[in-house]
Amino acid sequence: MAIHLHRGDLPDGLEFGEIVAIDTETMGLVPGRDRLCLVQLSAGDGHAHLVQFVDRRYEAPNLVRLLADPGRLKLFHFARFDLAVLYHYLGVECRPVWCTKIASKLARTYTDRHGLKDLCRDLLGIDLPKEKQTSDWGAVELDEAQLAYAANDVLHLHRLREALVPLLEREGRLALAEACFAFLPARAQLDLLGFDEPDIFAH
Repeated sequence: MAIHLHRGDLPDGLEFGEIVAIDTETMGLVPGRDRLCLVQLSAGDGHAHLVQFVDRRYEAPNLVRLLADPGRLKLFHFARFDLAVLYHYLGVECRPVWCTKIASKLARTYTDRHGLKDLCRDLLGIDLPKEKQTSDWGAVELDEAQLAYAANDVLHLHRLREALVPLLEREGRLALAEACFAFLPARAQLDLLGFDEPDIFAH
């Protein structure tokens, strides 16, 4: 695992390939309230690039260009939250997207455990440490354990997608999953507008 920390934006000329894994770290779980602190990215090559935002400065043209690229698949775990955060703070709508959490819920109906830690253990045989999940991501200096935790959130997503696609195909739900993924940016917009609770899709 190689971790590269960048302050404020990605460096010029950095390549990620056709599929880029993405995650975010924030000060909490309310996109309009809890500020974006970190965006993690990986091309699935063992390298994690972490973009740290300090002093609420969100001018990141290289990162935004990557996220907005329609020719590049953006791979998330629980994309609904990350898409809302990225839109709120960076003003970018990510398309197309793929979500390992939704894929797991559609394909692995024999379990109710669809967290990233569960997927990595069950499908890849990897035990992810989660001790730093609720740490202070707004700190100017992040410690090594925080950086490693953040990197792990993107380093395994490519392999998880490769494991989940055959399961979706086997259960005849790949097309349904892709329809869900296409709707996720709109779902994130609804969340930002306050339509998460009550959910307009509820009775």
